[in-house]
Amino acid sequence: MTGTSTAWIDDPFADAVRTGRGPLWLRGDDGRRIPLDIERWCAPAAGGDHSLLMRCFHLSAPVVDLGCGPGRLVAALLAVGVPALGVDVTPAAVARTLGLGGAALCRSVFDRLPAEGRWGAALLADGNLGIGGNPEALLRRAAELIAPDGLLLVEVEPREVDERVTVRVEGPDGRLGPPFAWARLGARAAARRAHGAGLVEAERWTSHGRRFLTLRRRTAPAR
Repeated sequence: MTGTSTAWIDDPFADAVRTGRGPLWLRGDDGRRIPLDIERWCAPAAGGDHSLLMRCFHLSAPVVDLGCGPGRLVAALLAVGVPALGVDVTPAAVARTLGLGGAALCRSVFDRLPAEGRWGAALLADGNLGIGGNPEALLRRAAELIAPDGLLLVEVEPREVDERVTVRVEGPDGRLGPPFAWARLGARAAARRAHGAGLVEAERWTSHGRRFLTLRRRTAPAR
């Protein structure tokens, strides 16, 4: 998760990561509230996570989790011997990932990262396709991180939507964090944005009510 404001850093999200408890929402300018599943994010990987992780297990190269949050996916990958690194701007999230025995860096996905162009897979799970409010720019950045034959595994919205919004994180006491740009995309919209970022859709699947895409670089050789 990224941005130049203190969103995600000194707001209700950081507090919820420390406690592992919600509820938590993204509140739009129009008053609409989008639930954030913070308790699932703070729990061990389960359900639809496994379908995502299975696509990483056969890789012979490490995985980077962009916007890793509390680190459950990084921890699950490391537990089965897949090298993994989490990246998040929230110090509390990075601390929690490290506490699980994972590796994580506290920085934006748009900052310089280790092993650029050599990651076997990059993950954008839990709504992180919305980072920065510009999905095409984010997908283009993710494509820079993966190896020529690497995978980009993206979670999309369960229903078809294509919107860019200004939101704030809202905690259970009604406290609001600072405003920031966010995006929400369904599978069709994400595939269109991916094409503009030099990526192609290789797979689309649903697991436990969650929807995902596998993307590759347009010139990537078939596995």
